[in-house]
Amino acid sequence: MADDTGVFRALADPTRRQILQDLRDRELSAGDIASRFTISAPSISRHLTVLKSAGLVNERREANRIFYSLVEERLAVCVGQFLSTVCPEQVVLRQRRKRRATSQSAENEELRA
Repeated sequence: MADDTGVFRALADPTRRQILQDLRDRELSAGDIASRFTISAPSISRHLTVLKSAGLVNERREANRIFYSLVEERLAVCVGQFLSTVCPEQVVLRQRRKRRATSQSAENEELRA
């Protein structure tokens, strides 16, 4: 899998970020993706290659068509790790919320018993 530098390099371009947003709900063919932009199909192909190299999209071939889908966990893990490093208070807040949810679940179980 690509290193995190590739992910952030891929995210630096607004066209690639838009492609990721377009793939959020479903996979799209290369032609469908290209039709959403005013730039050339070869340029879109280069953007898709960068996204694939970064591990942010998967490619599936069907006959002579190529379909792309978002690798959500790759993006979430990479960005999440970065944010945990630069915003450690967010990690603490998540841990507190998790502890509260766990203790509330335990209290609810005791009430039911």
